Amino acid sequence: MAIHILIVDDHAVVRQGLRMFLGLDPELAVVGEAADGAQALDLARRLAPDVVLMDLLMPVMDGIAATRAIRAACPDAEVIALTSVLDDGKALEAIRAGAIGYLLKDTEADALCSAIRAAAAGQVQLSPSVAARLMREAPPRPAREPLSERENEVLHLLAAGMSNKEIAAALVITEKTVKAHVSHILAKLGVASRTQAALYAVQRGLVPGEPGEA
Repeated sequence: MAIHILIVDDHAVVRQGLRMFLGLDPELAVVGEAADGAQALDLARRLAPDVVLMDLLMPVMDGIAATRAIRAACPDAEVIALTSVLDDGKALEAIRAGAIGYLLKDTEADALCSAIRAAAAGQVQLSPSVAARLMREAPPRPAREPLSERENEVLHLLAAGMSNKEIAAALVITEKTVKAHVSHILAKLGVASRTQAALYAVQRGLVPGEPGEA
């Protein structure tokens, strides 16, 4: 089954370019386009995409606010922030709003397709510089509720960069059960994304290194 993608950018030429090269991959299907964050939220509710490619600077509702709203309304949709200029500050805002990743618009097509597949699989991927700054500027807060033993196992594997399928295989449970555990983990930690949960795991010493590193 193809991965359903919603493209969000206020420039039509960018949306057309993304649609064109994503359309070359038979595993990816662009199901909608939005020119601003408010339109993106409406389409996300109606189309239930697997992955949203989100521009950050847009009229009406910017990408940060739209990411936060989409993650709240459609928690199964993963958001990848796309921007023209590397800005650690914007990356921090996007991740805190619930984005699973952050990429530049000049990212090679193959790398973008790989990032989309990883996001759809629930796999955390974050550049080391952004991960380091996030850990430096966002000290870990205590969990709202203690995690269960199984939730700690899932969090450990998630932070190690495993996909839902890999976590399911490792723990001999279904992918649906993995997703349910992840939802409970996010709620208990009071965070909006898998990336934030992975950072929490690293900060607490549950896994070594940075998110996505085995």
